[in-house]
Amino acid sequence: MKYVTGARCVKCGKRYDAVPDLTNCECGGILDIEYDYEHIRADVNKDTLRDRKLFSMWRYREFLPVEEDTKEPPLRVGWSPLYDAERLREKLSLKKLYVKDDGVNPTASLKDRASSMAVAKAFEAGQDTIACSSTGNAASSLAGNAAAAGMKTYIFVPERAPKGKVAQLLTFGANVISVQGNYEETFELSKAAIDEYGWYNRNAAINPYLSEGKKTVSLEIMEQLNWSVPDFIAISVGDGCTIAGLWKGLKDLKEAGFIDRLPRLISAQAAGCFPINRAVRENKALAPMEENTIADSIAVGVPRNPDKAMAAIRESDGITVEVTDEEIMAAQKLLGRYAGVFGEPAGVTGTAGLKKLCEEGIIDKNSTVVSVVTGNGLKDVENAIKYAGEPLKCRNDMNELKEEFKKRGII
Repeated sequence: MKYVTGARCVKCGKRYDAVPDLTNCECGGILDIEYDYEHIRADVNKDTLRDRKLFSMWRYREFLPVEEDTKEPPLRVGWSPLYDAERLREKLSLKKLYVKDDGVNPTASLKDRASSMAVAKAFEAGQDTIACSSTGNAASSLAGNAAAAGMKTYIFVPERAPKGKVAQLLTFGANVISVQGNYEETFELSKAAIDEYGWYNRNAAINPYLSEGKKTVSLEIMEQLNWSVPDFIAISVGDGCTIAGLWKGLKDLKEAGFIDRLPRLISAQAAGCFPINRAVRENKALAPMEENTIADSIAVGVPRNPDKAMAAIRESDGITVEVTDEEIMAAQKLLGRYAGVFGEPAGVTGTAGLKKLCEEGIIDKNSTVVSVVTGNGLKDVENAIKYAGEPLKCRNDMNELKEEFKKRGII
């Protein structure tokens, strides 16, 4: 790989060659992919990026750990819209607020970025089968991206996974294993099966290349903001891989000279499951928690990538915040009604956390903030309907319609 110098363990510092099937360090730590930033500076700059016609995550190829002759996977992943959310900004009393809607990716979540990278690296490794465990979105993103590339998948999900996500998996032709247990048990079974059958491992806490795919969300945000760094970026946190990837992309841009400072991160977790935030605040080792939240995609009681996630929060002088399920669903309605963006519960948790911090006066009103929506609301329509309410019902009768309007104070 032209720009990659190797991989380094975030725990013990041991270095490895960046081979396609790279996994964890022998000490158990996850690896970080390292780059030759001077080489990147020599080959790409803001002007060359601006002139590129490729509008996907692969427009940032110099920042990605793939061989020069590796083909881009078939689905168009990335370059999701960054909305100037003026009405929502006014509602939260902020100077500037942008909403990054990653729910428009092919399988409707940010996880497509990691799965696209997994498909590319599986090709390089000569593999035709990929496997992972997931609470839902990583599973559906892998199934869709692999199907488009003609690869087989084995996907392990906990029994609580929403039907909408399981339907995606089955439609994409994945071999789906619904594990009768929580995410921790699901992960352990997937790991054992991957070791037994030799499938390519798409588990983000084991495969260091997947964070490199996820980091493209921050590369896009900065280019879409014309390289003007916001004060804060808010994002939901589950296993920690997404916030770790977000931070890695920002640091890469600074090292390569594209930005001159770094924003602070807002780590938003569900009040029913917040082991990473708790560990950061208490400055202690991570301890398991129960998975008690409707935000299934971030219901991870034993995160598998806590080291990078906690480092990202600490290095950025970040803010940790927890929100209840009711606050999450209120944020879903807020985003829908003031920004026209429909996010799933886990996808809007970053916005819910931002709202809470604004109300508590922790975020200065003169701040510029980006809130990342990580998944589309159609992933979990049952909870959306439960909290948004049922439609008005009436017969084909204008007088009845008027009466219903009157009852509800609509007109």
